[in-house]
Amino acid sequence: MKYALFPGCVLDGAAAEAYTSLKKVCEKLGIEIEEIPNWTCCGASHGQGVNDLAMLAINARNISIAENMGLPILTVCNTCTLQLRTAKYRLDHEPGLKDKVNAILKEAGHPYAYQGTSDITHFLWVLDEHPEVLNGKITDALKGTKVACYYGCHILRPKPQMNYEEGDYPESFERLVRRLGAEPVWFDAGRKCCGFHAQFTAEHDVLTVTGQIAASAAHAQANLIATPCPLCQMQLDMYGPEGRDAVHGETDMPILHLQQLVGLALGMTQEEIGFNRHVFGRNKLKVGA
Repeated sequence: MKYALFPGCVLDGAAAEAYTSLKKVCEKLGIEIEEIPNWTCCGASHGQGVNDLAMLAINARNISIAENMGLPILTVCNTCTLQLRTAKYRLDHEPGLKDKVNAILKEAGHPYAYQGTSDITHFLWVLDEHPEVLNGKITDALKGTKVACYYGCHILRPKPQMNYEEGDYPESFERLVRRLGAEPVWFDAGRKCCGFHAQFTAEHDVLTVTGQIAASAAHAQANLIATPCPLCQMQLDMYGPEGRDAVHGETDMPILHLQQLVGLALGMTQEEIGFNRHVFGRNKLKVGA
């Protein structure tokens, strides 16, 4: 099982622990990943507001490199998944658009044309579709741990592009948590937006949402929140203290990347999964200490 990895900007910088933990987990699970060479930012859901055609060309370029590698694309970021799958959907369905974008790539000197032959998937979906990679490798490290599964928006909607499961009632994350030996808990804010993309334009509202999500998970008696999106993780972790203050709460809960949770289930330590880089709930994580 091999994938062309599109890490995205966040894993390449601010959330480096998400990248290192992914590599360690994939090695233990026998999932081979090869980073797409010379990839560029997906546009992070903002770029198309400036130049829609340029964003399509950029993502067509990223996809075409994976096509030349002969591999499907793996992401671990909801927004990157959305951007890449949206570009692919439009290029494959809108008449004349692929030719227009390929003309731009050719003029720019890019050696590959977009063909539409590489699928784009997310790490959560891979683990859900291939539970056999976990067989015989899960320890009892997460036994008794209650996990609040926070999907984030971009892995669920819109349906035509993000059509892995029912967006209003997803179950893939909960299935995985059970396979990891932990207990998924339902919480009111589990399907709400974290507000990451509006942090600097609607700060008070976003911090309030951030605090509400953590408080909702705590009310459900979760021991930690896990998310398949590094942007959601950053929002809930980095701005956790401010979010707590915004809702006048007391919640201090660990916020884990999906692959960090898997790493703990595989018997890794907090240091191995990079938990030392986190901001929120540093003294609350009891697993892998």
